[in-house]
Order: sequence, then structure tokens, then C-alpha cells
Amino acid sequence: MLVTHTFPPVYNCHSKILILGTIPSPKSREYGFYYGHPQNRFWKILSAVFSQPIPETVSEKKDFLLKNQVALWDVLKSCDIQGAADSSIKKPVLNDFSEILYSCQIQNIYATGQTAGKLLQKHLNTFNNEISVTVLPSPSAANARYSLPRLINIYSVIKEN
Repeated sequence: MLVTHTFPPVYNCHSKILILGTIPSPKSREYGFYYGHPQNRFWKILSAVFSQPIPETVSEKKDFLLKNQVALWDVLKSCDIQGAADSSIKKPVLNDFSEILYSCQIQNIYATGQTAGKLLQKHLNTFNNEISVTVLPSPSAANARYSLPRLINIYSVIKEN
């Protein structure tokens, strides 16, 4: 099924960190914002990394990101995908990150999952070579190999840079 990304990126001129997922899941699209599946651990992880309460509403999540100088978007503008299975992605079309990269002071880029990382690596020429790209494990509950404490530990690199 063709899925087209409908959420705008979240960022401002103070953003220093860019976090990129693959494309919103059906639950996220239903919820109307990034990482909207109740079982996804993204917001719990970031809250722990930044030692702040878990944001609940879309407005709180946007404020949380901007307060912590985090820009959030996805690698893909559109693709054919079955449900939320990144492994089923076909015909990927990359988002244009130039506005974020030129209007912000992005110092580090993080991909949330192997698929986002692989798609991003294919298009590294889009990025300034001075910006490092780190692939982090997916925060999805389907990624059962990683416990929440382990994910928090791995994602802590975001605050260290």
C-alpha cells in the first residue's frame, strides 16, 4: 500500500540533533504524530535520556523536542509498505532534509532502526560530511531483543554529543 508522509518535521533554528525514523506506522498516522503507537518506547527513552517527564500530548511532545534541541522527522517521504513492517518497504522516496540542515545547527543525526539507517546511508550525499550519522536500535516494542533500560543506555549517546 502506498503511504505518503503527512507530518511536518519538528525543528527550529536551535535544533542540534536530528532524529529520523523510517515512515509513520499506521498507529502513528491514526494518532497524528511520530511514535504514536502506545507500545512504542521512543518517548519513554527520550524522557529518560533527558531526565524529564514523558510528554503525553502532541503539543507536549513538540515542546519537549524543541526544548531539548531535537529535530524529528522521517527518512521517507513515501513508499509502498505493508502495515508497519519496514522489511516490506518498496519504492522508497527520500525526504529532502536540506531545509533542516541549512536552517539549524545540526551536529548529529540519529536513525531509529536499521531500515532507516540503511535508507539514510544510501543517500548520504544529501548531508554535510561533517555531520555524523549513528544508527540506533528501533524503539518499537517488536524489537524485543532490546529491553527498555538497554535502549535508554544506547540512546544516551544523543545527550552526550
